[in-house]
Amino acid sequence: MMPLSRWLRSVGVFLLPAPCWVPLERWLGPLRRPSLVYRGSVLGAWHSARCWCQAWTEEPRALYSFRMNGDHQLDVFDRERQKFMEHFPQIVKVLTKDDVKYPDIEDAIARLQEVLEYNAMGGKCQRGLTVLITLQALVEPKKLDADSVQRALSVGWCVELLQAFFLVADDMMDSSLTRRGKTCWYQKPGIGLDAINDTLLLEASVYRLLKFYCREQPYYLNLIELFLQTAYQTEIGQTLDLITAPQGNVDLGRFTEKRYKSIVKYKTAFYTFYLPVAAAMYMAGIDGEKEHSSAKKILLEIGEFFQIQDDYLDLFGDPNMTGKIGTDIQDNKCSWLVVQCLLRASPEQRQILQENYGQKEAEKVARVKTLYEDLDLPAVFAQYEEESYSRLVALIEQYAPPLPPAIFLGLAQKIYKRKK
Repeated sequence: MMPLSRWLRSVGVFLLPAPCWVPLERWLGPLRRPSLVYRGSVLGAWHSARCWCQAWTEEPRALYSFRMNGDHQLDVFDRERQKFMEHFPQIVKVLTKDDVKYPDIEDAIARLQEVLEYNAMGGKCQRGLTVLITLQALVEPKKLDADSVQRALSVGWCVELLQAFFLVADDMMDSSLTRRGKTCWYQKPGIGLDAINDTLLLEASVYRLLKFYCREQPYYLNLIELFLQTAYQTEIGQTLDLITAPQGNVDLGRFTEKRYKSIVKYKTAFYTFYLPVAAAMYMAGIDGEKEHSSAKKILLEIGEFFQIQDDYLDLFGDPNMTGKIGTDIQDNKCSWLVVQCLLRASPEQRQILQENYGQKEAEKVARVKTLYEDLDLPAVFAQYEEESYSRLVALIEQYAPPLPPAIFLGLAQKIYKRKK
């Protein structure tokens, strides 16, 4: 018997290429009306419907192949990565070329270039790439001209520079040693606390780029407000993180699930997932409160999933894969692992945690890791990952339309079972 999905593809006009059924464009003149997704012609509604149908009818790869690790299937992020990386020299040029005519600040501009090249490069760039990939999913190909792609690449790099600003500051606060497989910027000889000023240069670069590339666009103000609000939310999350776990003052009573979720939501989820997708939505002309609220509901859940993975990899990941040496135990962090430990620990095990958590000595860190293993937290995490992924798929099914579900499923698939 022919599967339903194959039958739908054989008869469903929405799954055929547009030219197969759309008459000459001039015939559609009277039918043109704003599309929910594109605010353009009826073709936009066609594209949205086609994406939706493909995501939920193709057998069974459209939904369940998202469970596959990115190494096992053609990855849109990998396809676009080269284009994204090749745009970075242009970003550096824009941020430095206008000031070369001022010889009195020439050495400061050279420092800015060094800061950009050391701290913006070396990561996976998935946040920045998400801007481009989401815009491609939201806008008809014929409407996505070279200038639009250039702006999407540039806004993507704005996301990456904002992250670099956060990471350089975070590394100093956490006394971290490595980042992305190399020495933390502030740890480099001759840098030290001067890195504080370098973080401000990175942040200022975001808004200079937005002005350069987008100030003539109707969505410019939305982007400015989005970046400002996201930066504030992330800084609030960092504040929660710091006051919950002050160095030298271990108070296990502060490490609750409620506080942990608040830290994750503000410190990670907004800038990692909502920011790049929302930026692309604004660039595609989607500024409705309902659409952004639904997207946010999904993306903040993906952000929590991502941060719990990050907490697990901080201790149980391979530093050669993650590119950093985890220090959550030493830094007295309100991590998912310590929260889960406290939910399961006996009074004796809690005492072990109290005596060893937040300490720098290697043997004390090892005792905490052994305690986690005794409580079988790696298995707890594996079960959480499976259950959380299933919840995400259900959430996407409920809230994604009329946006293409593939946008959100692709992000969830990208981080599912990740090792770095």
